[in-house]
Amino acid sequence: MNQSANTSSEVDPPLKMPNLCHYLLIGACLFAFFAILVLGTVWFKKYRSLMQTIRDMQGGRPLGNVVPDSPLLSPAFPQPDKHEGQGDGKRRENQAPQPEPRPGAAAPRLPWRPQHQGTRFTRSDLSLLQLIKAGKEGIFYKAKMTRGTCKGHAMFTCKITKEGVSSKRVEMEVSIMRKLVHHKNVLQLLDWNSTDEPYVLIMEYVSFGTLRSFLQTNKDKLTPDPELQSLLTIASYHIALAMEHLRSKMVVHCDLALRNIMVSRFPWEVKVAEFGLARDLTRRRSRYSSQRKNLRERVPLRWYPPEYFRNNYYSFKGDVWAYGIVLWEMQTFGTLPYSNLGTSEAVVYYICAGYKNKDPDGCRPEILQIMKDCWVEPYASRPSFTDVVRILENIMENDADYVDVATPRLLTSGDQPSRPL
Repeated sequence: MNQSANTSSEVDPPLKMPNLCHYLLIGACLFAFFAILVLGTVWFKKYRSLMQTIRDMQGGRPLGNVVPDSPLLSPAFPQPDKHEGQGDGKRRENQAPQPEPRPGAAAPRLPWRPQHQGTRFTRSDLSLLQLIKAGKEGIFYKAKMTRGTCKGHAMFTCKITKEGVSSKRVEMEVSIMRKLVHHKNVLQLLDWNSTDEPYVLIMEYVSFGTLRSFLQTNKDKLTPDPELQSLLTIASYHIALAMEHLRSKMVVHCDLALRNIMVSRFPWEVKVAEFGLARDLTRRRSRYSSQRKNLRERVPLRWYPPEYFRNNYYSFKGDVWAYGIVLWEMQTFGTLPYSNLGTSEAVVYYICAGYKNKDPDGCRPEILQIMKDCWVEPYASRPSFTDVVRILENIMENDADYVDVATPRLLTSGDQPSRPL
């Protein structure tokens, strides 16, 4: 008996306990299973939500808590056909009754998205009074209506697009300007026509045109003024406020330059304008095109950062770089950046090699430091516009001399053009 027991013990292999690798493998499998289960549940809920949204849109019901626009700008809800088939009638019996829309109710959509617009005015309805500036995509005029006003504005700024600018691009510009409404340092859109060429955008009136032309015209008056640096600091502050607003709305300007800033009253009323190249990063297609812009697109190379030329990349930090160029332009009274370079290839090489514009004469050290911070590489090290606003606020608070906001000395009443009623 003992011999047989010994023989069996010699034949049977000893039992092996699971090692650490087995426990890790089992744990990984369980984790993967629960992860798939959670992701599948989330996907299913989002799918149901998407299908419900599609059904709501097909049924003409408003989505979420979106506040409808003015009935003047938006079409009414679609009315059901009185002669619908019996099948549709039975289908509607199973649904909850929907309240009938009020006459003139607006369509459910985001308030800044442009809708299909019927022609409310044409080029012949405008009286162009004075050229403000000519850009690559459009020409700005001081204008008025031949009869009546535009939403109560007797005078306004009018942009007429050049040949080759598509209606889709104009609608994108309109949607961005409508998204940026109600900011004192952003030029406000009043009306537009994106159906008939040439396309027209009507914006609020500005007294003195672009900031570049204003500084060049008033250079002899501004240069000897002891408060010049304080005035330029105030203007820089308002531009930074506008760019901070764009950042909060997820809009990249892509064309920030002194020529695209309008002046109503220097330096307290300056407004960022020209959103033809701007991109709304809340839209997937715009997000892609803003960070990987089209190589064939015409862009202002002298205001663009080196990462654009090296990696074809433009982000909010690219606007920060351009803001530093704008500060330099202001200090030099609208001098062209890299004015000693005559070709685009030379400009690109100069920027990518790390060369910068020469320090402006007479520039206060604080503003000069902001410029250099805006041109730091890599781009992630540059300050945000919120940082720039805070720095400029501290500079203005620390100024020993204060400018009289109510009665600026630089512009007399005779210099001020008449304002619209």
